[in-house]
Amino acid sequence: MSIRKPAYHFVMTPAPNPTLRRLATASIVTNIAIVVTGGAVRLTDSGLGCPTWPRCTSNSLVPTARLGYHSAIEFGNRMLTYVLAVVAVATMVAAYRARPVRADVRRLALLLFVGIPAQAVLGGITVLTDLNPWVVMFHLLISMDLVALATLLRRRLDEGDGPPVHLVGLLERRLGLAVLGLTGAVMYLGTIVTGSGPHAGDAQARRTGLDPRVLSLTHGWFVTVLVAATVVLWLRTSGEIRRAVALVLGVQLAQGLMGWAQYATGLPRLVVALHMLGAGLLVVATVRMVLSLRSRPSRQDASPVASNDVSRALPIAGRARDTAEDAVPGAVHS
Repeated sequence: MSIRKPAYHFVMTPAPNPTLRRLATASIVTNIAIVVTGGAVRLTDSGLGCPTWPRCTSNSLVPTARLGYHSAIEFGNRMLTYVLAVVAVATMVAAYRARPVRADVRRLALLLFVGIPAQAVLGGITVLTDLNPWVVMFHLLISMDLVALATLLRRRLDEGDGPPVHLVGLLERRLGLAVLGLTGAVMYLGTIVTGSGPHAGDAQARRTGLDPRVLSLTHGWFVTVLVAATVVLWLRTSGEIRRAVALVLGVQLAQGLMGWAQYATGLPRLVVALHMLGAGLLVVATVRMVLSLRSRPSRQDASPVASNDVSRALPIAGRARDTAEDAVPGAVHS
């Protein structure tokens, strides 16, 4: 007779709120959109189209004909912030009104809400510092963090409120976190490459002074390591998890191809813009992939089941882990 830990029957019970799900999706879309429009500001040299902040000029809140089309592009990007703010407020209100109460969902919605005005202020600082490249980099990275938060919120709405249940082994979990960390490092290096290249947002804006060629090669090596780690994770997974990893790998390869095309063709504006869109999509795919390595049941739906029901109660990966636990020394037999 063996003594083993009781098995549990896990049932996913997501928050029943389709409006909140749609708002979370809208948060992802709008935060990626402002990354792309911010890129358009840089690529058209419109970063100082409105030379001050929060006004467009010292005498006008909106662009004037004298400032030309650059001011319209820059001001349009500013106006998109209000769209993000509306979505963030609606998401937070919906999260706090949702029943049953989900503290985790409320926290994520609150962080998204706080992030929007913080980003607006940081965008103003970039203007007031004449597009300081280091401030601009931080501005972009915060946008990517907001994309990741919105993705996490959307995923949590499809999960229960119980503790996480690992669907893969320790090595796979570490590989997933390594892919996430490497993705962050690649994003950071990419912003430094941009801050050292020709697309400063204004013809007079200063650059970092770093060698863009060396930075591009360093960025490329990090991308190679990232892709290699993702391939290893893909080889070690199966089913839905493998498909999630494959999606990440596909976006990585597309991004790598566009990055190479940028480097080889002198940074054409359209390719750079597509590369920025791809960066946002890569964040979404990577966060969703890491979250797919575990599930979260609803607390009230986790109920003990008999040992002979384990095969029905746990997913394939959970059964494999359970079998492995029985095989290790330390089990009590009589």
